Amino acid sequence: MARRTFFSFHYSPDVWRAWIVRNSWVVAPANQIDVGFFDSSVFEASKRENDDTLKTFLRKGLENTSVTCVLAGTNTWQRRWVRYEIARSIIKGNGLLTVHIHGVKDKNGNISTKGAEPLAQMGVYKADAGIYLAEWKDNKWVKYADYTLPIPRGDLWFDPPTSTAVVQLSQHCLSYDYVQQNGHKNIGGWIET
Repeated sequence: MARRTFFSFHYSPDVWRAWIVRNSWVVAPANQIDVGFFDSSVFEASKRENDDTLKTFLRKGLENTSVTCVLAGTNTWQRRWVRYEIARSIIKGNGLLTVHIHGVKDKNGNISTKGAEPLAQMGVYKADAGIYLAEWKDNKWVKYADYTLPIPRGDLWFDPPTSTAVVQLSQHCLSYDYVQQNGHKNIGGWIET
């Protein structure tokens, strides 16, 4: 079965960097397929309608994928819609990984500052009614606002939390640096893992 990968990233500052990563992925073996690269006009049109329209658009983008690769730039960890893509990936059962792309040059030849690990800014915790998503916001953990239903324990591909303490998603997922770890050559293996 083809490995279908959804790439999540902060569009405005990182689309050039994301395309560089994507182009290395395009020459990947035939059993690896990328999805999640949207024309900016389609994405912006979805944002203009309303939040529910954009959520539907992003959920459809994740359909038929098995892995979500978060391409992390400087502020990716703070982006609401990247967090939504991460949340929906957990709910769907996608494998998750982060690839830091701050060291990839943009169209002007500039690199950026490494941002926080997006998967460390989201987590899961146990409550009486089930397992819930949490996000790091305003220097504290809060219940994730864009998806408030419990996640069935069996839907998680990692051991569910056993207490009300938030377990960061980064504790279950791998993180790489595209430049320092030769991502052009290695990203296929990272995603396969």
